[in-house]
Amino acid sequence: MRTEFLEKGFSVDDYIRQEGGQTIEKIQAREFYKEQLDYLFAKDVDGLIDNHYNEDATLIGFDFVVKGRDALKAHFRNYLQMLGHLEVKSTNKFREAEDTIFFEASVVSDLGPAEVYDALVLKKGKIEYHFTGVK
Repeated sequence: MRTEFLEKGFSVDDYIRQEGGQTIEKIQAREFYKEQLDYLFAKDVDGLIDNHYNEDATLIGFDFVVKGRDALKAHFRNYLQMLGHLEVKSTNKFREAEDTIFFEASVVSDLGPAEVYDALVLKKGKIEYHFTGVK
């Protein structure tokens, strides 16, 4: 069936959607990223986690693993308190593919300037896995 779809001029994303899979369009990915930042700037942890993360979502960094909405809320509250003021200077790289958003951004917080790297794997339109790193 996939070959028939492609021969008719449909994309792989069209095929995935037809088969009940979920893909994320470029505009949706950018909007999701913008919403993620808006929640962080507003320090709206409940909105962030309830609207962007699945119930059993996992956040993975080099020094921690956090699983589940309650633990994510506690983590983000501590993280945002530690950062104090947060400003995104630029989004240096941004890539979306099917159910994944991957970006690099330059940020400034009360801790100073940093480069952040995040990969978000979505399931049913919300984050299932969030991989994060800071340099």
